[in-house]
Amino acid sequence: MSLIPVTILTGFLGSGKTTLLKRVLTEAHGQKIAVIENEFGEENIDNDILVNDTTENIVQMNNGCICCSIREDLRATLQLLGEKKRKGLLDFERVVIETTGLADPGPVAQTFFMDEEIAEQFLLDSVLTLVDAKHAAAQLNDRQEARRQVGFADQIFISKADLVSQDELQALMHRLKHMNPRAPQRPVHFGEVAISEVFDLRGFNLNTKLDIDPDFLKDDAQGHDHDHVHGEHCDHPSHASGHEGHGHHHHHDDDVKSFVFRAERAFNPAKLEDFLGAVVNIYGPRMLRYKGVLNMQGTERKVIFQGVHQLMGSDLGPAWAAGEARSSKMVFIGIDLPKDIFLQGLEQCLV
Repeated sequence: MSLIPVTILTGFLGSGKTTLLKRVLTEAHGQKIAVIENEFGEENIDNDILVNDTTENIVQMNNGCICCSIREDLRATLQLLGEKKRKGLLDFERVVIETTGLADPGPVAQTFFMDEEIAEQFLLDSVLTLVDAKHAAAQLNDRQEARRQVGFADQIFISKADLVSQDELQALMHRLKHMNPRAPQRPVHFGEVAISEVFDLRGFNLNTKLDIDPDFLKDDAQGHDHDHVHGEHCDHPSHASGHEGHGHHHHHDDDVKSFVFRAERAFNPAKLEDFLGAVVNIYGPRMLRYKGVLNMQGTERKVIFQGVHQLMGSDLGPAWAAGEARSSKMVFIGIDLPKDIFLQGLEQCLV
């Protein structure tokens, strides 16, 4: 039986998750989608697109989609859905999990790697993050949850872009790129997004997504590595009212940052495994997402690796092409990670 793909939809309070979700659910795409909501209430999926409630807290929708709320933990809810699907009681092809606005997507993502029973039925496809252009500056300044949601994203959708100036939007996009260079970002109007930009992004599929966002590999990504400092008028955590931080992206010293490691020489597999094991042991909770294409001694194939917090894995990718320059590229996105320790340590793992 093929695995059921799962999309995690996250974003701070009021960023437009439900608007996007309603659009996905009501669009005539012919897909049967199960939605898991952290909170099931009036402010979420509107009752007018629901058909009936059941004792199981699973709701059938008039277009064949189903909704359920998390009463226990996510694991129990997924197991219940999987069991009902196997027994032919529910019919769905994919799952969307809408997290609460204050949630860290990390533990949600980890569920798919830690639990064998879940991993045998479901495949985590991607994390989608909505960012509210109007309020993002203050939210990113003040709330670590908002910064974590950006750090975890495979795709960033910016809502309410029509409520800010072009300069403010560019400043926000620059800031988001600095925090997470591997996630493509684009403004969306009232959740109007093509299904192809929401599903089957394969953000967590090691073998398929070799091109870890080509943009972050350009040298200009180096420009995102330097630490920004607060301007003299910056009154952190939140900026004084008036300019809300828009257009002052270089004043923010966000604790969620990304950096890239590149090397031409091959890695020594044993040394790299020891080093990554050690840093994950110490900094794992602060390592949001990390990912790379590696040139390993002793194999003619690319090694694709990625991780979420303390969980990491690697896979053999395609063979290096004849004449292709063999090099390693890794990106780390995390909270106050000691970049120097990582870069020096990785350097010492090279042959």
